[in-house]
Order: sequence, then structure tokens, then C-alpha cells
Amino acid sequence: MWSDVVYCGLMWSDVVYCGLMWSDVVYCGLMWSDVVPFSLSKVHVVQCDVRDPEAVSRCVDQVESMTGLPDVIINNAAGNFVCPSEHLSPNAWKSVTDIVLNGTAFITLELGKRLIQSQRGASFLAITTVYAESGSGFVVPSASAKAGVEALYKSLAAEWGRYGHRFNIIQPGPIRTKGAFSRLDPTGDFENQMLDRIPAGRLGTTAEISNLAAYMSSAYASWMSGAVSPSSG
Repeated sequence: MWSDVVYCGLMWSDVVYCGLMWSDVVYCGLMWSDVVPFSLSKVHVVQCDVRDPEAVSRCVDQVESMTGLPDVIINNAAGNFVCPSEHLSPNAWKSVTDIVLNGTAFITLELGKRLIQSQRGASFLAITTVYAESGSGFVVPSASAKAGVEALYKSLAAEWGRYGHRFNIIQPGPIRTKGAFSRLDPTGDFENQMLDRIPAGRLGTTAEISNLAAYMSSAYASWMSGAVSPSSG
């Protein structure tokens, strides 16, 4: 087990799970009002707008002062909404890509550079989506940005492996969370259609993604880098 993990995203259940695996967890995100004090380890919360590289740099300064540089970095920050592409405005496009692609890049590059300077290896994990590979109508900014994240991680896996850095990706299928489904499927109609197409006949759970994330970030997967693991039932 590693000593420190930085988790950047909105799913607190993953942070709780990380708290069972590592001694120090730092949660970096905009939404931290739902943080619950359940963990076997220390959980530190740092508010950070991942779209802003200066805010990211300050966030990493705080992380480093609290726990030192992390051994595991998990990028899961996301923004999404359903919209016909012919109605997309430049601001709509930017609102998603700034969070998903730029935010992931800013966090990854800032921490990666500091880790390289300190001659330390680390495990980086990105949470994308199954449609990053296939594409998907009506969520074009998200699909494009997530595909960019996958290209970023595959590229850095090739370039930064010599520094002891691993970069892997999880592609979750549909998982019911309050934030995602309130925006993407407020009526529940899409969920019924998805269930008909999923061989397992059910949606995934956040715990299932957390289990996979813990494995891919751990020493059990130490020879795995540049890998994309779908988890879609």
C-alpha cells in the first residue's frame, strides 16, 4: 500500500475507499460540502478550480505542505450535459473541455514535473468513459475531451515511464450518481434503454469502479501502464 493519494473529482465514495487503502488522502475539487468523516486514514480537503493552472499550482503547494508529494494521482473531474451539437455555443464547448481535458492536463503536468524533479515515481489514473473510444451523439464536448485525456495518458505513459511514472485509464459504463444522472437522464428514460443493452442487466456501482481503481493504482499492477480498462457490464 502507498502512503499518499491525491484524488481530483466529484465522487466522494472513491475518496472514502481510498481512505481504506492509503494513509493520507487529499481530495481536490470544487464540491466538498458532502465530505463525511469516515476513513481509516487522514483525509485532507483542498478546494481547487482545476481549470485554472495558477489555482492548480497553489493546490499542489498545499498538498505538498500537508503530506508531501503523492504516490497516486486519480483524475476524475468532469463536466457534461446533453445538447444537440448544432446548438452548442463556444462557451458550452469550453465549459466542458476546460474541466475535463485542461483540468486533467494541469493537475497531471504540475504534479508530474514536481515528482520528476524529486526523482520519485507515481501512479496516475484517469477516469474517462466508454464513449471516449466510440464517440457519442449529444455529448460531443465530453466525448472529445475524454478522448483527449486518453491520448494524454497514453502519450505520457510512453514518455515518462523512464521516471517511474505509470499512466492508466478506466472507462466506466453507466453508473447512477446524483450529479451525472440529474443532468444526463433526469426523466429516467435513458436508464431503461441502457439496461436493455447491458449484458449484465444492471448499472455499475461506484464501489466497483473504486475496486478497479485501487488495483490499477497499486503495486499489483506495477507492470501496467498505458492501459485502458473498460468497466461497463
